[in-house]
Amino acid sequence: MARYTGPKTKIARKFGEAIFGADKVLSKKNYPPGQHGNTRRRKTSEYGVMLAEKQKAKYTYGVLEKQFRNMFKKAATMNGITGEILLQTLECRLDNVVFRLGIAPTRAAARQLVGHKHIVVDGKVVNIPSYSVKPGQLVGVREKSKSLEVITNALAGFNHSKYPWLEWDDESKVGKLLHVPERADIPENIKEHLIVELYSK
Repeated sequence: MARYTGPKTKIARKFGEAIFGADKVLSKKNYPPGQHGNTRRRKTSEYGVMLAEKQKAKYTYGVLEKQFRNMFKKAATMNGITGEILLQTLECRLDNVVFRLGIAPTRAAARQLVGHKHIVVDGKVVNIPSYSVKPGQLVGVREKSKSLEVITNALAGFNHSKYPWLEWDDESKVGKLLHVPERADIPENIKEHLIVELYSK
């Protein structure tokens, strides 16, 4: 499936946030990209604000438009607050769980590890990044992949206690999704109600 492969620092500057971990670039150029990025701009319309929030969520989690829209439609049919359910669904994607467990330094790297069959769910190889991890399932590193430099470097010094919905066993390199995260626990700076308003128009 196609993925955004353009300059990530430009996207991060567009939203004024290090959504790809581009902290250093933002500290150097904390204004939008482009010829007029460092000059005063017109006020963004209400629709533009909502659209930008949806784009930010898509780039943050690495999801394409059609996939994102389908996830929203599914969330809208479920009981509860649609925006929160949408974010919870994104958080339970396998690539995101791999990233949250510290197995990969970024979500893009996590997608690559999953796609290259380095990740197992309940002991079985799963190479679908969008696979939805259920509470109680075990997500770990395939036995022959445990010595990969990208994995060992990512796990070195990673603080596993910062995500209360996940549990990690460093010896076996296996994590567990304890429960679906509460919205208050999800650290991403996304105003999900604006996404709901956008799709409700």
